Amino acid sequence: MSVWPVPDSFSKDIPKKGSQGSFWEDRDERFNCGIDIFAPSGSEVLAIEPGVVFITDVYTNHDLAGYFNKTYYVLIRTPHKVFFKYAALQEVFVNVGEQVKPGQVIGKIGTVFNENKMDMDTPYYIMDLVNLGNTSMLHVEIYKFPVVEIKPYSAGNFLGKQKPYSLLDPALYLNGSRKHHT
Repeated sequence: MSVWPVPDSFSKDIPKKGSQGSFWEDRDERFNCGIDIFAPSGSEVLAIEPGVVFITDVYTNHDLAGYFNKTYYVLIRTPHKVFFKYAALQEVFVNVGEQVKPGQVIGKIGTVFNENKMDMDTPYYIMDLVNLGNTSMLHVEIYKFPVVEIKPYSAGNFLGKQKPYSLLDPALYLNGSRKHHT
């Protein structure tokens, strides 16, 4: 059973194709590799499915772009050889090799963008998010095995036009999870 990953999200609806935060959203020379679930900073993030923590690492930081705050990601491998990437976290509560259960708290959402560091070079889709007050979110990506390296890639975006083979639409897993959120 899948679990909705952010009980305190502003909406329990998956972003519709072409809308802000939707899977493979066209962001002018880049495409969203996952979906964005907007929620208040500090909101708990729950594991969608069971699995083993494969990687935890930095997701965004000032070195990538000046308007980014430092956030983290967790990559979990499920028993079905599907990888779930939970990104834009301010805190991570799991460690590599740890078994997680559906609904287990794995981290907290962070504020991804620093509004005071934006300038004319900030991409339009980021300016739109900030103008709408959507500066904190869970970014979810899902990959099927075997995972082919997704490059060129930057902070949740694929910098090419053809969707990578191993990248899956998170809606395939999350559509049923809305019925089970608490």
